[in-house]
Amino acid sequence: MVVRRAAKGACDFLAETVGEVVAEVLLGLLACALLGCLVLIAYLSWSFSPRLTVAGAGLLSLSLAHGAWQTFRAPVKGRRRDLAALTAAGFAVAATTSLFLLLYAAGCNCL
Repeated sequence: MVVRRAAKGACDFLAETVGEVVAEVLLGLLACALLGCLVLIAYLSWSFSPRLTVAGAGLLSLSLAHGAWQTFRAPVKGRRRDLAALTAAGFAVAATTSLFLLLYAAGCNCL
């Protein structure tokens, strides 16, 4: 009975360890692929039109700044929040994606 319980515990530990390793490898590959796609988009955009690339980056930065401002300020009652909710959601997605890239892409030796 003791041997069976020990074998089950070792099997569970091994399965969890292998699962974590596989998940780490998949997340690292996904982060490297995402980083590569971002670099490719920036390169193709710049080769097409540098002015539009800078204008688009400025517009994206302005939108993310507005989303951050809406996220961290006190809510105002009686106002419609359609654009505010959209920019706040965009900021949240950009922040989590940036964190994902920083945590996983930096450790995958693809930089």
